[in-house]
Amino acid sequence: MRTTLDIDDNLLKQAKQLAAREHTSLTRLIEEGLAARLRAAAKPGNSGKHIHLPVFAGQGGLQSAIQDARSHQAILDAIDDLDDPQ
Repeated sequence: MRTTLDIDDNLLKQAKQLAAREHTSLTRLIEEGLAARLRAAAKPGNSGKHIHLPVFAGQGGLQSAIQDARSHQAILDAIDDLDDPQ
């Protein structure tokens, strides 16, 4: 099937050079790249929908000096207090 693509000039130049080095056609190079991308997207876990992050299950909590954990400034102030004991 024939189609028309708009490809960045620099990317096209690099692709043509690679195709020439590998003694293949630009069409074949594009087909291989597209096939590889489609295979990667089809693998389980590549959907991007569910990401499992590690959760700390230990004990403890915030430093008592931090009055409001939602406040960036409160956290910075608490760090400054730790660095500069009076």
